[in-house]
Amino acid sequence: MNLSTRQLRAFLHLAEQRSFTRAAALTHLSQPAFSTLIRALEAGLGQRLFDRSTRHVALTVEGRAFEGAARRILAEADGALASARDYAARRRGRVSIALLPSLAAGWLPAVLAEFRATHPGIELEVADVLSEACIERVRAGEAELAIAAIRADTPELRAELFCSDRFHLVCPQHHALAEAAAVRARDLLPYPFIHLSRTSSVRQYLDAAVHPLQMNTLLEVDQLATVMGMVRAGLGISVVPSLTLFHFRDPRVVTRPLAWRGLTRRLYLVRRRDRSLSLAAESLHALLLGRKPATEAASAAPAPQGEAAGRAAAAPVSARPSGKPLAGVRRSRNAPRVLRSKIPTGERP
Repeated sequence: MNLSTRQLRAFLHLAEQRSFTRAAALTHLSQPAFSTLIRALEAGLGQRLFDRSTRHVALTVEGRAFEGAARRILAEADGALASARDYAARRRGRVSIALLPSLAAGWLPAVLAEFRATHPGIELEVADVLSEACIERVRAGEAELAIAAIRADTPELRAELFCSDRFHLVCPQHHALAEAAAVRARDLLPYPFIHLSRTSSVRQYLDAAVHPLQMNTLLEVDQLATVMGMVRAGLGISVVPSLTLFHFRDPRVVTRPLAWRGLTRRLYLVRRRDRSLSLAAESLHALLLGRKPATEAASAAPAPQGEAAGRAAAAPVSARPSGKPLAGVRRSRNAPRVLRSKIPTGERP
């Protein structure tokens, strides 16, 4: 038998009111139609639920046994309907996103604050991990969305270009490169360089853009905050994407945009092909697309002006008094004069 919530409500109204007339009114049915509904319920269950007389309506033993089950079923059905309406109205839900730590710390908080203000009932989960871990979380169903530096366009995953991220030189305030009119890759070679680890997308894009040149690596670290500390202390220079520049807001550190061919990091918004987004994830997805990072504005820092620009253009970088190069740094004997740009197709985060 297929029970309907209408039958259950009619049964409970009659059990409470003990009057066909009053119960029919509560169910918004005529009394004959209500009586037919109750008889159909009893017939379907194969038992009499009410004892009836012209003056008396009461539950039978079977009716009292059925009453508890009817109340539980109806409460669960009402709860399920209310929950579905809340999810549809984005009053409830849950969404998980995985993205690079620099994005999670610098750009995402303002976006999530706006999302939270509009959808306070939706639970949020953020995984601030490197690109490969971002992709794996989407593949495993642990995150509905990811923003990573890997174009994971596969039969199971769909990747759309989210934004492009330019790179900047970061150096101590009084370093020779801080006043250079234009900085080429070979200009960095004499100076101690603070590298990010080889597993980072930043490192892989940089290595590809300067190939076959090699930086004069002093340290190799995992965290951008560590890069900042080393540069601020005057231990060396580094190259980082514009979306990480919030780490380097310090008067003792200078940032310079680099216009090197091939040195642009592409970030992708990744989701599964075979699963639709939840309603909560759809709302966050739309907001992410509407609040893309303003990377171009961050990359448009002005070059030195006036006398500083003239001095920088007149003197070779390696000959300036500050930011002295380390001895013994040589360019590869077989390296061509023209730099090649070759961004890896399967770069790690």
